[in-house]
Amino acid sequence: VYCHAPPGYATYEADGRPRVCRVQKPIYGMAQAGRRWQRSLFPWLKEYGFTQCDSDPCVFTLQRDVRGVPQRLVLGCYVDDLFTLYTHDGDGSLYDEFTAALVHRWNVEDEGPVSDLLN
Repeated sequence: VYCHAPPGYATYEADGRPRVCRVQKPIYGMAQAGRRWQRSLFPWLKEYGFTQCDSDPCVFTLQRDVRGVPQRLVLGCYVDDLFTLYTHDGDGSLYDEFTAALVHRWNVEDEGPVSDLLN
């Protein structure tokens, strides 16, 4: 991916040709950014214990017993958004444990309940 030189940088080469810059890694908002995020996230989810859905590779499930109580998470990934369905929440829940691990690994924020999905 190439782009024009940003403001403040020379926009033309010494011979008068326009200067272009090669983007070395995807930037938020570019088409490649979501794929780059998924290439990092998906292996981490599998390592964490999630199972990737066969019919939709952007859906993952995790089931564990926490203090003898079976708990389940279903995680959907759309570009750079994660949507989590869970059976239990609160201190010590699988959801709480997972979100803490996610925040520890990446600088992410919980934006609360979903109010608008693919609208």
